[in-house]
Amino acid sequence: MPSDPTTSRLSVRDWLSVAAVALMWGSSFLFIKIGVQDFPPGTVAWLRISLGAAALACLPIARTPLRHPGDRRLIAVLGIVWMAIPFTLFAYAEVHISSALAGMINGATPLFTALLAALWLRDRTSRRMAVGLVVGFLGVVVTGWPNVEGRASAAAVVMVLAATLCYGVAFNISGVLQRRNGALPVIWRAQIVAMIVTTPLGVTGFVEATPSLPGVTAVLVLGVLG
Repeated sequence: MPSDPTTSRLSVRDWLSVAAVALMWGSSFLFIKIGVQDFPPGTVAWLRISLGAAALACLPIARTPLRHPGDRRLIAVLGIVWMAIPFTLFAYAEVHISSALAGMINGATPLFTALLAALWLRDRTSRRMAVGLVVGFLGVVVTGWPNVEGRASAAAVVMVLAATLCYGVAFNISGVLQRRNGALPVIWRAQIVAMIVTTPLGVTGFVEATPSLPGVTAVLVLGVLG
């Protein structure tokens, strides 16, 4: 950490930015729950990704060329593990569990990120960090276990855990790519890959859709803001 306190202190703008991200991503589980009432889970995931890609396409900076074109393959992988797989799993999971439970389990994302970073980079984990990871994972179990009622909800919890694990992998990849190429160019291209991957499942689901104003609004907010 920087030794100069003026470089490490968060400004009001920083706090507002963090709060905005927390609000958008925290509320995303509620919007998913509303969305799956009107659209099949695969369609909710596809709309979320497609609307996000369309929103970023409106920003010229997102369309700028990559500074390192050789990163395209890794960005394609990022689109699958950061968006295509987890967004789809979250949507299917929330057919059977509450948005609150999905959001709480998703709180394990930093734990998976830290654990995978330690294993991947072979960093020596301090005792304090190891204890923190154990306590954190125990907290996830304590949170999720009492809410498991039957095979459907148990499978849904596993889906959320798998999606959270994907986030852990993605966050260990995205940082390097974004530093090398800029955040928005990487995210936009990853979204395009995710959109292509989820298109077959997403488009065919429109046959079963029963859109209403709340459902359409939820999906719009989920995609454009999230």
